[in-house]
Amino acid sequence: MQTENPNASDRRDDVRGPLPKEVWVLSFVSFFADISSEMMVPLLPLFLVGTLGASQLQLGAMEGAAVLIVSLMSAYAGFRSDRTGALGGRVRWLHWGYGLPLLGKSLIAVATSPGWILSGRMLDRFGKGLRGAPRDALIVDSVPASRLGEAFGLHRALDTAGALIGTTVAAFLLWWLVGTPEPDATRGRVSDAPLWVFRVIFAVSAVLGLASWGLTFLVRERRLETHLEGSPEQEPKEAYSWSVWQWKHLPGTYWMVVVMLVLFSLANSSDAFLLLRIRELGFSPWAVVLAYSLFNVTYATVSYPIGAMSDRLGRWRMISIGWGIYLLVYLGFAWLSETQAWGVWPLMAVYGLYMALTEGVGKALIADYAPKEYRGTAMGIYYGLTGVTTLIASLLAGWLWQVYGSRYALSAGFVFAALALGVLGWIARGRIKT
Repeated sequence: MQTENPNASDRRDDVRGPLPKEVWVLSFVSFFADISSEMMVPLLPLFLVGTLGASQLQLGAMEGAAVLIVSLMSAYAGFRSDRTGALGGRVRWLHWGYGLPLLGKSLIAVATSPGWILSGRMLDRFGKGLRGAPRDALIVDSVPASRLGEAFGLHRALDTAGALIGTTVAAFLLWWLVGTPEPDATRGRVSDAPLWVFRVIFAVSAVLGLASWGLTFLVRERRLETHLEGSPEQEPKEAYSWSVWQWKHLPGTYWMVVVMLVLFSLANSSDAFLLLRIRELGFSPWAVVLAYSLFNVTYATVSYPIGAMSDRLGRWRMISIGWGIYLLVYLGFAWLSETQAWGVWPLMAVYGLYMALTEGVGKALIADYAPKEYRGTAMGIYYGLTGVTTLIASLLAGWLWQVYGSRYALSAGFVFAALALGVLGWIARGRIKT
């Protein structure tokens, strides 16, 4: 029996045409934010393991902790944004959420010790956690239900286009400042870039982050017509207490969706391990960043059409295809040899297709089964749970890599994802039909 979408009639009629201004502004906010952030992301594994001498387990712990910070702050911000949404509170969260990463990148750029650099990273992730759920809730409240996939697809397309520009700029700066060393001279070395090169690139990243923060002041929030019982206007003190989280208002179908998505995240360790694997296969640092850029090319190209297709073809079907692609990518990376290193390029391109199939569509699926007044909280709970499981996945991958090698770490991701896909397929067929 088909499960009815509880939000099918809680928004405006589906009138095709341009997406609302709020969706476009939020999409361009993410566009500029990712130009800034993605100049840093592909360099961090090389920097932490190569320049700072961290182990793979330490890398997994740091990357997992960063995701956990984002997720827990998303859960908190999602709840608070629901409590203050009618008063423009979600927009205030955006100001902080995009301002703190700017401060964190600035700290990294002028840091004189590794501790300062890691502190800047945590501050950057703290801000990212603040903005995620309120931003997604603002998008959901701006469009009719039948266009959620299209709206999230546009957001992800511009977000990833910014990431593409950021990684391309980072690769160019590495090539320009460091050059291309001889392969035989760099084999087995994780990083060949000195500290000052990283600092220059991080400084450029901080400067570019100003644009996204400035655009947040153009966002205008749609006021909800109905308020929560015990809203800030009625109970200004209790409304901000953790004890009043209204989980009981989230239906069973929502929790079923969350469980299925969270289960897969147990197999989804940090992408930093894929970048380390590429370096292990003999790629120079700038080529590693270029491979990551190819991932973003595919992601940016297909995110919008895939998001629009999900509204018509069914979100679970799209996610199932994406997870199947994930299995193949991790299996390929696990068993590539140095003589087959050319396989990195098609694998990274296909990995972008997996990401486009799952990320924006997954958030749209969460929104489908969350009541209107609690969408920020619903998104936040999802982020919080996936943060914990991603930390576990990254710790496990780091330990396996350090003790047994990269092939075992990546093969474990394949095995856990295969198990999750089987369980999720069984639950989806028996419980939810889309």
